[in-house]
Amino acid sequence: MKKCKIVIIIEGLLLYLFIVIKKWGMDMSEKAAIYCRLSEEDSNKTYHYEESESIQNQKLLLIDYAEKHNYEIYNIYVDENYSGLNKKRPAFCEMLQYAQKGAFDIVLCKTQSRFTRDIEVFEKYVHELFPLWGIRFISVIDNVDTNQKGNKKARQINALVNEWYCEDLSENIKTVLRRKMAEGQFVGAFACYGYQKSVKDRHKLVIDEQAAEVVKQIFDLCLKGYSCRKIADNLTEKGIMTPTTYKKTKGIAFQNPNVKQCQNDIKWSYNTVKKILRNECYIGNLVQGKEQKINYKQKKRVLLPRKYCVVVEQSHKPIIEKSKFYEVQKILDKRSNKK
Repeated sequence: MKKCKIVIIIEGLLLYLFIVIKKWGMDMSEKAAIYCRLSEEDSNKTYHYEESESIQNQKLLLIDYAEKHNYEIYNIYVDENYSGLNKKRPAFCEMLQYAQKGAFDIVLCKTQSRFTRDIEVFEKYVHELFPLWGIRFISVIDNVDTNQKGNKKARQINALVNEWYCEDLSENIKTVLRRKMAEGQFVGAFACYGYQKSVKDRHKLVIDEQAAEVVKQIFDLCLKGYSCRKIADNLTEKGIMTPTTYKKTKGIAFQNPNVKQCQNDIKWSYNTVKKILRNECYIGNLVQGKEQKINYKQKKRVLLPRKYCVVVEQSHKPIIEKSKFYEVQKILDKRSNKK
């Protein structure tokens, strides 16, 4: 009898423990990090501090998915106006740092392409590092789940297609831009000093009279025998604003990457003067496509020889007469030969 009672007690304790453990396990829901990304600003975005409609829709979809699957939302990471090829997206990098620390269990995205469009990055994290960190990757729309071993090949094919999309898009954009260049349309972000974009047509250049007078002065000083450095010093002494500063006073968010911030407001440089003296834009010629990216994944650009540039003559009103311009070119060439 005593043995039966002991057995009943033990069985009761085991059943109680089983119920407690099961309940405890149900309460321990998995933590999910939600990641949203958008490449371009949504047209419905009114103010710069607002989130685009697409980002809001991504959030709603993923929050709803997490709630239905009993996932605890650890944090929502958002990168807006960032390409899927960009490896240095701030929210993306922050999320990966916490993933490595084991702060959450799941990375949740709308689609695989929202996470990245770079096949190398996808393989590195989703198939190599995430398993080591104990992270599960889920994308809702394309049914990607790393817990399902059978769809690994499908994930890899998706990654390849996503990268092909970027490559094709890059080529299409280049083709469209070169066609516009060949038609004499200005496609640059900023007009060169002495010109401004037409209010009626942003692909046309019109003369900025105030800056054009400074350009004429630079050419006249060169013809008088002034070196580029002396011209720069002369302009600085007269208190004439540098091109960067002048554009900022016009409300243009321009930043010259070749000069230090502290020099922008006070000093003309030798290189700035030389570029103005060498620029065919001042005789009405539009020379575009001077630089090219090494490939669609790299930001680095290389200068192209003139024969590969798109040149359209007499596309806009000149500031400098051709005879004066080519006389200056002879002077500059002679100085270069002497050096």
